[in-house]
Amino acid sequence: MHILIIGAAGMVGRKLTAALVKSGSLRGKDITRLSLVDVVLPEAVAFKSEVTARAADLSIQADAEGLVQSRPDVIFHLAAIVSGEAEMDFDKGYRINLDGTRYLLEAIRQEGLKRPYLPRLVFTSSIGVFGAPFPDAISDEFFLTPLTSYGTQKAICELLLNDYSRKGFVDGIGIRLPTITIRPGKPNLAASGFFSNILREPLSGLEAVLPVSRDVRHWFASPRAAVSFLLHAAEIDGAKMGWRRTISAPGLSATVGEEIDALRRVAGEKAVALIKEVPDERIIKIVDGWPRNFDTKRAESLGFKAEKTMDEIIRIHIEDELGGKLGV
Repeated sequence: MHILIIGAAGMVGRKLTAALVKSGSLRGKDITRLSLVDVVLPEAVAFKSEVTARAADLSIQADAEGLVQSRPDVIFHLAAIVSGEAEMDFDKGYRINLDGTRYLLEAIRQEGLKRPYLPRLVFTSSIGVFGAPFPDAISDEFFLTPLTSYGTQKAICELLLNDYSRKGFVDGIGIRLPTITIRPGKPNLAASGFFSNILREPLSGLEAVLPVSRDVRHWFASPRAAVSFLLHAAEIDGAKMGWRRTISAPGLSATVGEEIDALRRVAGEKAVALIKEVPDERIIKIVDGWPRNFDTKRAESLGFKAEKTMDEIIRIHIEDELGGKLGV
């Protein structure tokens, strides 16, 4: 079994790599080769079988073609620029998020024209494909009307994944990830980054800025859950998806205020006091158009699972990133 991870240097990519190295198998077969790719060179990992790491830019067609020439059995496509950056840099967003995905799909199709080749492609989409006005809970049947460039790019990629799968060029599964919270590491350019920042920094004894009001509601899952979604998407029978090849993954609907209440329960008032409320109109405008709650019966019927409480999400971060100890 040859597995290719595109976007392997990112947070989810690193955690996915670690999970695959630990298990050593996927889809009932031993992993014999693990290819790690990102626009920057991914970190090397120790593994019992062959590991290759390389830097490549998926938005360069020749690079995309080179990635599939070795005919990996499973491809995890995690590479993208984040929402805030895609909104600020229109050209870059479409080049990386849309053109890169199209080049990858087309490279797979062309490889299959040489001789039979049908890899499982797991694509990370986003809840940003949906736009207001929203029902109380968004199901997979709700129409896609994204209100950001990032959401539009992901929505187009979902349609491409459907069509290339329908035509038999690829066996694609798309996962609309909730906002991954708590993200380890430093803040990035994602407009959603503050959802993690207001928990991560206080848990380590650092100040955090809250740019929106406490009544803002959003959809969350932990990094641990995100990895489980990807692994499960690689395993499931694609025929059960029908021709709607992308699903909204399970998650937790919570307000910023509920995040803070959970932080108080887990880490105490001292941690909460480190959150400074500084409204940012740019972030407020972006977040106003984001979905807040989902009906994920379809995903759950296919075996996808996520956390049920914000307390659980916080405790997972403490366990996985802080060695089980608080910094406050």
